[in-house]
Amino acid sequence: MLTTSPALIDVPLVFPAVAPYALTTVRLHPRPGSPTVEQSSVGGPLLWPLDEPWPTCDGPEPYDHLDSSPGEAAAPLVPVVQLLAEDVPEVPFPEGADVLQVLWCPFDHDPSSAPRPELRWRSRAGIGARRLAMPVPDEESDPRYVPDPCVLDPERVIEYPTHDLPQAVWSQIDAAVGQVEQDTGWSYEADLAVASGIKVGGYPGWTQSPQWPVCGCGTSMRHLLTIASWEFSGGDEKRWVALEDRPAMVGWGYDSSDDHPWRTLQNPAGLMLGDAGGIYLFVCTTCPNRPFDHRFDCS
Repeated sequence: MLTTSPALIDVPLVFPAVAPYALTTVRLHPRPGSPTVEQSSVGGPLLWPLDEPWPTCDGPEPYDHLDSSPGEAAAPLVPVVQLLAEDVPEVPFPEGADVLQVLWCPFDHDPSSAPRPELRWRSRAGIGARRLAMPVPDEESDPRYVPDPCVLDPERVIEYPTHDLPQAVWSQIDAAVGQVEQDTGWSYEADLAVASGIKVGGYPGWTQSPQWPVCGCGTSMRHLLTIASWEFSGGDEKRWVALEDRPAMVGWGYDSSDDHPWRTLQNPAGLMLGDAGGIYLFVCTTCPNRPFDHRFDCS
């Protein structure tokens, strides 16, 4: 069981104006492993019907694979995330579904030079005969977009917005935020607000201005899932390195040897999305078929 450090500051007490914006996020805490199709995972095999063709991507426009040439063979999508309802019931599963799967094309795509994700909602009871092996990624795939298999250890954490906090609220807490950082070294934005890493729900960890998608029905979509490059930004993190991992961080440094444990703890799936960015997936919980959209964001 992996545990996020409790906040040094009682956020609703010290910054009462942000209390109404509290949301629960589920930190998935991926760790290298050998997940099966019957498990929630990052980069693991998927529960896939044997008679359902595996999805591929060939653009669809010329040069849409920004590192490729038009007319080449379609690339198989790669498994990114599988979540089972019993592990993460916070996922807004449509009626009858108990599995969420995320795949993406492991090439750059316009307009953001990032992978293009797809979602699948499934009912395990309706899958029938299952595919035994996943397709091998295209040999030209960007390895930074093909996650290494990881098992998960979901943990619920309360978080508060940063870029999504209204300016009027920022003006109410600005002085207190500065005082807390001066007195304790804890930053509201870095240590007390939006959780790092791959997670379900809560707030996207925007580094640019927020870009919340709106469904065709007119409803603002809900943040479903963050797929982040890093679980935390460095060994001097005050909050987002799990308590159980801190002993392994002793002696960390960006110039540490490649086999230092901090590298696997920080980037267990081996992803790198732009400049340590993230892909945020959103769904409409008003529409029963759960239409989705995504955004790519990095510094």
